[in-house]
Order: sequence, then C-alpha cells, then structure tokens
Amino acid sequence: MLTEEERCERITRMMGLAKVYRGWTSTQLADALGREPSRAVPATGNPKLDLLERLAEALDWETGDVADTLVRDDLAEDDEVADARTPVPRAGTTQRAPEIVRMDPRDLSHADFATLDAASQYAHRAGAYVEMRTIGLRMREIAANGRERATAANRLAGAYDGLGRYPRVLACVREGLAEGRIGDELRLMLTVNLAGVNYTLWNLQESYAIGRALREQFELSPAHGRIERVAEAFAASLAGHSLRRGLTRCESERACAEQAVRAEEQLVHAERLFAQLASDFDDLQYLGLANTARGGAIEARVASGRLSPQDAIEEIVERLGNAIDLARPATPHLVESWGWWGIFGANIAMRSGVDTGHASLHERDDLERAMAICTNKAAEIAEHLNHWPIRERAFTIEWFRRQQVFRAKSHEVAAWTLDTEDVRVLVGTMGRFPLFRTTGWAILKHAEFVELAA
Repeated sequence: MLTEEERCERITRMMGLAKVYRGWTSTQLADALGREPSRAVPATGNPKLDLLERLAEALDWETGDVADTLVRDDLAEDDEVADARTPVPRAGTTQRAPEIVRMDPRDLSHADFATLDAASQYAHRAGAYVEMRTIGLRMREIAANGRERATAANRLAGAYDGLGRYPRVLACVREGLAEGRIGDELRLMLTVNLAGVNYTLWNLQESYAIGRALREQFELSPAHGRIERVAEAFAASLAGHSLRRGLTRCESERACAEQAVRAEEQLVHAERLFAQLASDFDDLQYLGLANTARGGAIEARVASGRLSPQDAIEEIVERLGNAIDLARPATPHLVESWGWWGIFGANIAMRSGVDTGHASLHERDDLERAMAICTNKAAEIAEHLNHWPIRERAFTIEWFRRQQVFRAKSHEVAAWTLDTEDVRVLVGTMGRFPLFRTTGWAILKHAEFVELAA
C-alpha cells in the first residue's frame, strides 16, 4: 500500500509525463486539469474522478489505467520483461467508399445516418481520425436499429485504431458484435477486427482461435466477393502471426519447431491470398500485407530449423537496405511492411544464440550488429509513419537487448539516454499498450532522460 507521500509523488510524476507528452507548460497543464497550478496535486494523494479523467485525456491513456498506476506499488520490477511480440495490421473497411464531398463538422447535427457514414469513410481515407471519431459518436447517437448501431461501432473502432487507442477499439468491436440482425458482411468485418485488436493487445489465444475458426469456415465454404476474400486473407495472416509470436512461449524445442511449421504454412497462404487481391483489385495496401506475411514466414522458417539464422538475417538486412528510402515517395502500406521486416530480423537475432549464450563472441557481435540495423530501421519507419505498434516493438526489443540479451549491469542500462521526444513517444506507447506499461516504467526508472518538471 502506497503512503500518502508516495501517492503525491506518483501523481506529480504522471503530471510531469503529461507535460512532456503534450509539450505543455505548467500553466497549460493546470488549465487542462482544471486546477490552479499550486493546487494541481491533491494534498491527500487521493485524486477526484474528474482529475483522473483529465489526466488520462492528457496522456492518451484510459482512466482506469491512470487510476491503477497511481495506486500500484509494484511498478517497474526489473524481472518483468515483455516477450518479443510483433503486431500486424488489422482488417479495416475493405470496400472503397464512393467519392463524396467532405462534410463541414458544423453540419453533423443535421445529417442523416447514411450521410454521416459516407463522411466517416471519407475521414478514414484522409487519415482524419479525430474527425472520424466525432462523426462516429454522432452516428451512435442517432442509430435507429441494430445494424446502424453496429455500423457506428465499426466506424468508431476505425477512428480509435487510427488514433492508437486499442483498448477502445476492442470495446467498440465487441459493442458492434453484440447487436443482432446486422448482416453477414458487417459481422464478418467486425469478427476479423476482433481478432486483429486482440492480436495487437497481445491476446494471442483469442486472436489465433478466431483466425483459425474463420479459416476453417472458408475451407468449408470458399470465399466469394471482395469482403470475404479479404477476411480470409486476414484470418490466415492473424493465425500465422499469432503462432509466430507465440514461439517465445513454447515449452520445448520440439514444440517450437512444430508450431513454427504451422505458422509458416498460415503465413505463406496469407501472402498468396493478399498478392492475388492486389492483382485483382489494383490495391497497393494488399502488396504491403503480402510483404509482411512473407517476412513473418522467414522468421517462422528459422524457428523450425528449415532456414539458418545467418541466411535469414543476411536476406533481411540486404532487403531493408535496398528497399527503403524514406526520402522517396512510397505507399505507406509497403513502408510499414518493411518496418515489420526490421522487427522480424531483430527477433531472429534474439532467438539465434544471443539470448541463450550459445553463440561465440564473433557470432554475438554479428548478431548484435544485425539487431541494431533492424531495430534502428524499424524505429525510423515508425517515426516516419507515426506508427505506435512498431514503436512499441522497437522500445521492447531495445530494453530486452539491454536487460536480457547482454545481461547488462544497472549502470550500463542507465547509459540509455532518452530526450524529450523519446519520453513523449514512450509515454504514448505506455498508454496504448497496457502490457508494455511495466517495461515502460522500467525504462523510465533506469534510463537517463530530460528531467520532468513538476
């Protein structure tokens, strides 16, 4: 149980993180919290609900997560390190929306549901996720039946996905699926998105079970039409990546090899399906998804023993060097896929002797060098795309490298210096990925970073 003084210190620290995350002054923070600057921290260390809600909004966290952080006394334990996990993109709306005129937000109160839905799709294509959320909330307010309520929930899920608020995505998708009589296609999209957000939040059993069930469904009744074909491709991708990510949890080498073979089979199938979609519909996003599946299959192939780590890492590093030039125009989906290749390469390096101590000194040096190249490229792409899942992976892998791979001493870990932008990104990542939060607090505990003013 935290003492009153410890609770006050914890609140002060959270407020300091909010200032760095938003780039605010103390006065701006106090205004956002609805408090006088000198009275922002409650003397008792017991914040009122409105303060928790305002602080959560400032941090882009959930209110419950802020409340939990302010009372827990076991933050940043050194022996709690997240597994190496790699999220993949999720399914969104697969049909292209009709060309429409962008709505003036002032007209929302007078628009009917169909007009709002079209405006939401426009905002999604434009990447205007805050506007999309506003439209989605209005859609939810005026929805007249189960199908409209489920459609509104799906649009809100897309908005929160774009904002990186993944726990809210999960809540919206569940909300939509709870409705009856919504139509087979909408239910299918929501189901795929349910698998996807569970994957992003590292609920591997759920994401694999849903992905595998959908694959079995399409094996019995082949996919027809674009929506079903896209759902089938995502189902195979999610099942495969769930198995690949779960390799860190295998109880034996034999179990790991068997699971890796199944992961590769699913990912190869997903690559083939996405490539065919790209060809049939001339949609470049599917090429990026196919490339992500191809990279994941390489990692699985190494884990099964069918490909040597050295050959895999050599291919990945070479492809990253030749394929990515962020100064040249390229589709975001393809750039993102190369970010995942960087993560796959780092995962291979971690599992190939560095983390077990079996590699020779020369091999460890080569693997460390490859790991640095892959992680740096992934981090560079994450910043270029403002991509939170890849950011989370880059932070976690670097922490894993410092804490576990090289058995670093405390003073070596402290040499990891974070500037203001690093802290901003780290705080945002902690809010978006609950299972990363322990690692995030550990990084803040050990690393040297810009002092956060109270």
